[in-house]
Amino acid sequence: MRSVCVIGLGLIGGSVLRAAVGAGRTAWGATASDTDAEAAAASGFDIVPAADALRRAVADDALVVIAVPLTAIDTVLRQVAEFAPECLLTDVASVIADQPEAVGRYAPATRYVGGHPMAGTSASGWSASTAELFHGAAWVVTTDVDTDATAWRAAADLAIDCGAHVVPVPAGEHDAAVARISHLPHVLAAILAACGADGGPLAMALAAGSFGDGTRVMGTRPELVLAMCEGNRAALLEAVDDALGRLGAARGALASTGALRATVMAGHDGRASLEAHRATKATRVLVDLEDGDALEELSVIGADGGRVIGFDGTMAVAEVPTAD
Repeated sequence: MRSVCVIGLGLIGGSVLRAAVGAGRTAWGATASDTDAEAAAASGFDIVPAADALRRAVADDALVVIAVPLTAIDTVLRQVAEFAPECLLTDVASVIADQPEAVGRYAPATRYVGGHPMAGTSASGWSASTAELFHGAAWVVTTDVDTDATAWRAAADLAIDCGAHVVPVPAGEHDAAVARISHLPHVLAAILAACGADGGPLAMALAAGSFGDGTRVMGTRPELVLAMCEGNRAALLEAVDDALGRLGAARGALASTGALRATVMAGHDGRASLEAHRATKATRVLVDLEDGDALEELSVIGADGGRVIGFDGTMAVAEVPTAD
């Protein structure tokens, strides 16, 4: 199995390092956080300065995983360009579409593919990381036309070794989707938490499941939420406009007739769509990664809600939802 070099050892990066080692890979990490570095080393993991980590990645032909906040990626890319300019490179960023341009600017000789595991908690730092974080999770590995095939396979192999399944989609489609199912929920949670707190001590005393569940992600460090949401500005604006339209319609109906049936039924149907997708049976298909149209075939699988669950030689083994 290919070695792994993880730069950034917070919740996601730390979990990647733990899971890679747990899967039997040789893996090491680096971080700018002294607290995380000391904690990871004390846990028995191989932690070295970033320059040494990247030099070792060159010697071992390792996959380098950038696992720092969006605002720090450019700094890491400069280090990659200096110490591992032709490495296999991926990331775990929550916004992907702008990353190829940044890679091209700072580290153009790397073989890069975008990645994003759809897993996390409101906690942060090495202490929050676990080897099991990605079990059963979706992990996007991008399929843009200029994606390096070796990098794609390396990142996809790592995702599956970490217990995830791979969703293959172009970066722009990923960003549009996560704006609706990740970034918009963070914005709505922020508004909900603020509105609830404005209700004073009584409201806080009465807060139960719906308020707690709806505001859970606001326990995340604000700077991480800001970097994620502001980094996906264009796609998030479209999702916010959709939400504002629906809120406006709900307010208009409530003010004029006192009815919220249309809003509630649309929300109920939306939740039912999620449950139906999770319960849908799947058909297994194979994609030959040596075929010239492999990335296009993988993109169609991802767009249809499918996933790659493993590999058989050069064949990607995928599951696609079966229509009733």
